[in-house]
Amino acid sequence: MKKLYPIFTLLLIFTVATSEAMPKGGAKDNTLTKKEKRAGWKLLFDGQTSAGWMNARTKAFPTNGWEIKDGVLTIDPASRKQGGGGDIVTVDKFKNFELKVDFMYTKGANSGIKYFIDTETNNGALASIGCEYQVLDDRNHPDAKAGINGNRTLAGLYDLITPKSKTDNGENTWNTATIIVNGNKVQHWLNGQMTVEYERGNQAWKDLVATSKFKGSPGFGEVQEGRILLQDHGNLVYFKNIKIREIK
Repeated sequence: MKKLYPIFTLLLIFTVATSEAMPKGGAKDNTLTKKEKRAGWKLLFDGQTSAGWMNARTKAFPTNGWEIKDGVLTIDPASRKQGGGGDIVTVDKFKNFELKVDFMYTKGANSGIKYFIDTETNNGALASIGCEYQVLDDRNHPDAKAGINGNRTLAGLYDLITPKSKTDNGENTWNTATIIVNGNKVQHWLNGQMTVEYERGNQAWKDLVATSKFKGSPGFGEVQEGRILLQDHGNLVYFKNIKIREIK
């Protein structure tokens, strides 16, 4: 039996190393499992190129400000200073969907994931305006104390609805954002917990918008189809595993 110990030890080390290297669910970053493919999921970021993304105003992917490295899409403040960057949006538009994004913010960082983005109306005047899943370091960014009752904090609907029941993994750690849109009903999720639920287009929605910074944007959040946006707020933030499933 003693001769088996070295072999067993090697197998144990290999198993542990493999389980640590492989993400939960058995899929590598920026790939889809067979189950996800059957369910209709599609990647919005392939981990290697900017395919499917463009600057919200220029319609071309920025040459500076955003970086793709080691399977991660990064807002790079240092590169941004050279000129470039800005918010990026999907080339495709979406109506009813479930969107998942892994993100990691650094200390004091601010960013966001926006949806229902209209880049065409009024010569692109609304190219960066839309409903926003706030990405924020609540502990170190002043926006966490701005707005009303925390409605500018992580996983909330920016400047409109305060998140609830959230578990933030913290700075320099990966979190998972999920946004579900089915008709006018919308949900925000953070790490498997629902943080926001609302219905847009009704009178309650209009009243809510009327008290926000978006009161000067007629029909805010009511477009039926739009692009997904990743915000460049000048801070270091990382994104990966960006995937979407359209709801028929």
